[in-house]
Amino acid sequence: MSNLTIRRGQEADLPQVLALIQELAEFERAPHEVTNTLADMQRDGFGPEPIFKFFVAEQPDGRIIGIALYYTAYSTWKGRMLYLEDLVVTEELRGTGIGKRLFDAVVAEARHTGANRMKWQVLEWNEPAIGFYKKIGANLDPEWHNGNLTAEQLMAYPCEVVQ
Repeated sequence: MSNLTIRRGQEADLPQVLALIQELAEFERAPHEVTNTLADMQRDGFGPEPIFKFFVAEQPDGRIIGIALYYTAYSTWKGRMLYLEDLVVTEELRGTGIGKRLFDAVVAEARHTGANRMKWQVLEWNEPAIGFYKKIGANLDPEWHNGNLTAEQLMAYPCEVVQ
């Protein structure tokens, strides 16, 4: 997948992003729970007060095969943090390193924005994802597997800034 591009998401990407979100909902056995719409995502990501950003993994033909959607949050104890809402790679390409490259981009963004923590959640039955997070040294909560990287872990994490 060396010809793959990781880049910041753009408004024109949203139809493919929403399709990946729906694919994730199928994987998580909850397709009926997706109520987000393209119009919602356009407003919330590119309207007058954007509340989320994302990176995409794009093939040379323009097909988006992975996303990492995140937003800035705030911890009363730690201050600014970055919350990774979803990391999705299309099913046929999971396990090929695309998710790691997207995760790296989010870690770099957390560092760049001065985040003191990065948080996300993973379902307790999603063993491949849990294995990935354990492999990178993330802290996982035993009940909901809430993961986070501390400020020290963010600084120690080997990655490059995505332009």
